[in-house]
Amino acid sequence: MGKIYREYAAYRDRMNRKILETESNVIKRFFALDTLTYQEGALPTRTKEMLGLACSMVMRCDDCIRYHITKCKELGVSKNELVEVFGVALIVGGSIVIPHMRRAIEFLEDLEDEFQSSRN
Repeated sequence: MGKIYREYAAYRDRMNRKILETESNVIKRFFALDTLTYQEGALPTRTKEMLGLACSMVMRCDDCIRYHITKCKELGVSKNELVEVFGVALIVGGSIVIPHMRRAIEFLEDLEDEFQSSRN
């Protein structure tokens, strides 16, 4: 259980470390800007992560979709709320979003298995 999530998380962590080891100030500043964007502000972080998820689905970035689904779940976003985000992305992005929605549902189910097994 949680195999997709664990493989994704390990790969992301490993590769982000390698990227940041390049000592490129441009890359480090971009990563920092990304982190700052999702901090609490006029919009709560939870809302920003759901916005990031919808945008990622429209942009068709499976890695970003997985990242934002993970963050949303960490912030207590329910499956029903996530499905509504998927619906918004589908309306904005059109049918090209459907394959990414399939993979998003598969990842969400895998992630929920991971969350449940870590609680036990």
